[in-house]
Amino acid sequence: MDTIDHVLIVDDDRGIRELIAGYLEKNGMRVSLAANGRQMRAALEQGAPDLIVLDLMMPGEDGLVLCRELRAGKFRTVPVLMLTARNEEADRILGLEMGADDYLPKPFAVRELLARIRAVLRRARMLPPGMQVTESAQMLGFGDWRLDTTARHLLDPEGTMVALSGAEYRLLRVFLDHPQRVLTRDQLLNLTQGRQADPFDRSIDLMVSRLRQRLRDVAREPRYIKTLRSEGYVFSAAVQVIEDQQ
Repeated sequence: MDTIDHVLIVDDDRGIRELIAGYLEKNGMRVSLAANGRQMRAALEQGAPDLIVLDLMMPGEDGLVLCRELRAGKFRTVPVLMLTARNEEADRILGLEMGADDYLPKPFAVRELLARIRAVLRRARMLPPGMQVTESAQMLGFGDWRLDTTARHLLDPEGTMVALSGAEYRLLRVFLDHPQRVLTRDQLLNLTQGRQADPFDRSIDLMVSRLRQRLRDVAREPRYIKTLRSEGYVFSAAVQVIEDQQ
């Protein structure tokens, strides 16, 4: 029996909340509504949704503050689709830097929003296409780092867990399954987000920058993720499958 997708909409505009809710419900989804951060937290106490639609521009605690809070807490793996008030690159960059999985500028067509939600949910529930991972592999090692692919935990050289957003995890998985191979921005965007890049799309560059920060990789002299000008990126470290020690 198929489960019903549960979407939490966080937007201070009642009209937009009700418009989105009505359309998603007509298309078989369960919807919860929140007008601000306080109501969002109350809704999350009832259980984690499958996805959160989060407005960027809200009075008080805006979408950036709330997204940062989500990514730092127990709901860090819940996909976030951010609504931006203007189709400006600065808004998109901020949202992606805070850990949003996708963005959609206002005004938008609810049909496109539904398509984006479904795409984000698909990406969150499956490994990127073309990835070949040994079924029994639970831990991948590179340098002094480890990635627990079962719990989706990144462990630093001291064994401390480093939090990853869903988008960061998917990007790291792509790199670890294609080491020493040049991957173009288009390939990375398709593998991690299932869509093609437009000429001004910088989302992959932003995600690489965020992942480098997680890995404490210095961009000028990277140990793990190297930039090849006009080509893309390459994960230069050797990757090992660490067998279960039990």
